[in-house]
Order: sequence, then C-alpha cells, then structure tokens
Amino acid sequence: MATPEERLAALGLELPEVPKPLASYTRTVRTGDHVYVSGQIPVVDGAPAGTGKVGAEVTPERAAELARICALNGIAAVKAEVGELSAVRRVVKLVGFVASDPRFTGQPQVINGASDLIGEVFGEAGVHARSAVGVAVLPLDVPVEVEMIVEVG
Repeated sequence: MATPEERLAALGLELPEVPKPLASYTRTVRTGDHVYVSGQIPVVDGAPAGTGKVGAEVTPERAAELARICALNGIAAVKAEVGELSAVRRVVKLVGFVASDPRFTGQPQVINGASDLIGEVFGEAGVHARSAVGVAVLPLDVPVEVEMIVEVG
C-alpha cells in the first residue's frame, strides 16, 4: 500500500514550504490526536497564484485548481506538524471559502479541487466531512481558502 508521500510523488507533486501566517495565528494546532490547520490560501513561492472573484474575474475551473493548491499547502502544514503523512488516520473535515460574485453558486464544485486532492493523497483516510461557503472577499483578494482538521496516530 502506497504512503501519502508516495502518492504525492506519483501525482508529480512536491510539498511546498509551509506559507508563513499572514497575521497573529499559527499554521497548525495539535491537541490530542487532532491537528487543526489554519486557513490556507493559494500561495506559490510566497505570492498568490491568483486573485479575484469566482464567477467574475476567475473561472470555476481555475478556482478549483487554486483550491487544489490550498489543499497542498494544508498537507504541507500537516507534515510539518506530525513528521510523516502516514501518521494521518483520517482527514476529518475540510472547510472551503470561495470569494464569489453574488450570482455564483458553484462553491461546492470549486472546493472539489481540494477534496479530490485530499482523496488522491490519503485514499480512504481522505474521505471527509466538508463545507463550501461563498464569501465577499478573502485575504490578498485570493479566490479560495481551505482549512482542515485531521486525526493523527
């Protein structure tokens, strides 16, 4: 059975450096057997990979790609906290925020970009509860933000 790290490699993905917090918070908090990952935005090499509102300047397809980047950043934060991704027993919950044009209602499909990556990396342990919420604006005017809760052992 492949490890999450092996699955990432098979997907041609490398975990990035964990983005530094933008304000007064920490990237992760571990309490008991749960790791809470602060909201991750689509930052690549220290800069937003895209900006704007979904349904206006950003297509839903591009937003789903950006949600995938958010999830990859979240996975990197988990690894930084626990050492090895095989320590993840279960991705418990994923919450996605989509900066949306007022007429846009496809938030769940956008956040599928993050959910699908989580499933590809963690397999059955990646099946999670989820919320996908439309919001007016996100930090740095990015279109998506994703936070996670994982159970580790």
